[in-house]
Amino acid sequence: MIGYRKAGHGPGLVLLHGGLKSSQDLMRLGRLMSDSFTVYLPDRRGRGLSGPFGDEFSVMREVEDMQAIIAGTGARYMFGLSAGALVTLRTALDVPAIDMAALYEPPFAIGHSVPTEWVPTYERRLSQGRISAALITVMKGLGTEPLFQRTPRWLLVPAMALIMRLQGDGSDSEVTIRDLVPTMHYDVQVIHEMSDTLSDYENLDIPVLLMHGTKGPSYFKVAIEGLAGALGQSQVAMFSGLGHDGPEDDGRPDRVARALLDFFGRSGT
Repeated sequence: MIGYRKAGHGPGLVLLHGGLKSSQDLMRLGRLMSDSFTVYLPDRRGRGLSGPFGDEFSVMREVEDMQAIIAGTGARYMFGLSAGALVTLRTALDVPAIDMAALYEPPFAIGHSVPTEWVPTYERRLSQGRISAALITVMKGLGTEPLFQRTPRWLLVPAMALIMRLQGDGSDSEVTIRDLVPTMHYDVQVIHEMSDTLSDYENLDIPVLLMHGTKGPSYFKVAIEGLAGALGQSQVAMFSGLGHDGPEDDGRPDRVARALLDFFGRSGT
């Protein structure tokens, strides 16, 4: 079961969240797009409204999930953030129904450009039940949040543990940080499976918008430049002052929405 939220009217547009997130984090972006599109915001496997990852998880399982969403809704446009952008890219390649796709800062590894040396420490702390410590390891390892880079671990771990306690148990529609931390294991798998596969996308013949902010780690720029060189119909949008959370509720989804509306067309034509 893959659950999703729905809003608006018009041609179908899927908005796919990134790692350590769920559909709830793209709600503002969804509302901004909903005057021109019927917006579908799925929870990726293992999160929120959707079922478990399953025993044979791979990026192709996520592509199958998106294929089911597309077949059930008739959506022909996709936007993906971070690991969700990787899934969007692979879906665009394998599902002919997709006419246009937009990617915001995909962690597409080219020659080991995406840092993964933190992964064994994350896995160990996760297995020990040290959820807040595992989360800090992810955030410092990926370097996507400047606050985590500037603040020492001995302050971050207890602060994050307190935030998790205050969040409580959450619900299917409101996913807690504690529930999302273990899902990074599967996003890492997606990153590994898609690393150094640029040549796979040389024949992707649909328009693709490649988006990135100026405040994110340099490996996102490496990915954008590599994909721009490989894709036949790509354009690049750079957002001055935005970081990896640009499309999310606590970022600047208004700026991202304007670019998406220009790209997809306000009427979806």
